[in-house]
Amino acid sequence: MAATRRRRTFSPSNWIRRNLVVFAGVLALGYLVLPNVVVLVFSFNQPAGRFNYEWQQFSTRAWTDPCGDADLCESLGISLQIALFSTIGATILGSLIAFALARYRFRGRAATNMLIFLPMSMPEVVMAASLGTLFLNMQIDFGFWTILIAHIMFCLSFVVVAVKARVLSMDPCLEQAAQDLYATPAQTFFRVTLPLAAPGIAGGALLAFALSFDDFIITNFNAGATVTFPMYVWGAAQRGTPVQINVIGTAMFAVAVLCVLAGQLLGSRRKRS
Repeated sequence: MAATRRRRTFSPSNWIRRNLVVFAGVLALGYLVLPNVVVLVFSFNQPAGRFNYEWQQFSTRAWTDPCGDADLCESLGISLQIALFSTIGATILGSLIAFALARYRFRGRAATNMLIFLPMSMPEVVMAASLGTLFLNMQIDFGFWTILIAHIMFCLSFVVVAVKARVLSMDPCLEQAAQDLYATPAQTFFRVTLPLAAPGIAGGALLAFALSFDDFIITNFNAGATVTFPMYVWGAAQRGTPVQINVIGTAMFAVAVLCVLAGQLLGSRRKRS
């Protein structure tokens, strides 16, 4: 009788209604991943002409020679250097600002919070033009260092938001317990506070690296004669896109996925322990 009742009460519409959120999540995830799949597929293409927009023939030549053009690898190296240095600078400054805003009360704290959110809310072209005008007025030659300064200023807000959210969620009783056990302020910070804030700092650093490596608008206003990887892709799209661009894009996507999976595995292991 119970089995027959279950069969009668089962309804496809109710099952779909219960799993509607799962279906929506799968569709949204597929929509986001689909461009990366297209880039991956066309990285194995051997186009007949200059443009890699139509499938012609399967080939692994681009993967065996990712630096088919010397300018491509040079621009990639510049982008990686700028992304690395801007991530280090933005992470250090952003973490210090986040701790100050989350832990201390001082005059101008509300204004500082508002100014931190301005680069995130305004269009990139406004910040890019403002920094470009500043460098022109100071008679600074455009190049590697102007791009680096601009990227640090742009990524700073995102690091502050990520680290500040983590610091506000930390339990202050743990730091108080360390102080009760006669730990010095330095020992409390490096052994208790910093490990607790490490996930937020790591998340802000990864976000800063991705934003810096991918940025085009701010870089275009402050680059001068320096060509980064996004600027190279923009220029190559007008005269012909080499397949190596798809190879590098696929490699960067794979590295990002591996970083996310590694973070998930570390988090699950910590929960189990």
